[in-house]
Amino acid sequence: MDSAVNIRTMKRDEVDIAIGWARDEGWNPGIHDGKSFYATDPAGFFIAECKGRVVATAAVTNYDAHFAFGGLFIVTPGFRDRGVGSAIGEHALKHAGGRNLGIDGVLGMVPKYQRRDGFLFAYKNIRFEGKGGGKSSDSLLPAGRLSQSELLSFDSVHFPAGRKTFLSSWLNQPDSRSLAALTKNGEIAGYGTIRRCYTGYKIGPLFARSPEAAEEIFHGLIAWVPGEPVFFDTPEPNAAAVGIAVGHGMQKVFETARMYTKEIPDLPLDQIFGVTSFEMG
Repeated sequence: MDSAVNIRTMKRDEVDIAIGWARDEGWNPGIHDGKSFYATDPAGFFIAECKGRVVATAAVTNYDAHFAFGGLFIVTPGFRDRGVGSAIGEHALKHAGGRNLGIDGVLGMVPKYQRRDGFLFAYKNIRFEGKGGGKSSDSLLPAGRLSQSELLSFDSVHFPAGRKTFLSSWLNQPDSRSLAALTKNGEIAGYGTIRRCYTGYKIGPLFARSPEAAEEIFHGLIAWVPGEPVFFDTPEPNAAAVGIAVGHGMQKVFETARMYTKEIPDLPLDQIFGVTSFEMG
């Protein structure tokens, strides 16, 4: 790597650089994602700069003592194939320490991630695109009405770590809607969020105990944005999730490889209908 390139921790306002680059790469992040991302683990965001110019970004978010997730790994075109990517990647990986690190990688990079970094391939995530509209069920309620502890407990069943700080920001961001469905006993049957992105709106997460609850929440979310482009990231192994997308006439536009460094978490994939984000897990 060029000795003139320096790697350091990002400042809060520099996260917008990474989000803007993610937009330019066609990843279509949410316009308010930076705030929620950075609030979760400010020490895990990094930039590489050369002569005062930012040339690469990377993030590794430590959720707890056991699990981390990496994303926003981008090298500006003029500095690719010059060792900058490997250097900032190694720097970011050190932040994870001994934690199990998850990523959503570009499919073409899977062999390199496996060979160089020892990542294990778990499954593919599929991004679908469709249109918003329709009618929301009257039985759905704003997720904000649920007790924070109850929602966090439900979320933790579907994610490898507790993420209280992240969720408190994510579920309260502007230009978003979060809905929940309850069982007859008043327990959480599922919840989901839709947020504004640079193009249209994106659903994530969408966790539910049953396909019926997931579909009810899905329709409630897209009803909020009639006529707008809607994106839905689903784990390929969840056939019911893929079925909801296809049944709504959505088209596959992108795929990623979910990978982990140590072990594949034992999660109920049949209840994970929508991935929160490809940058944060």
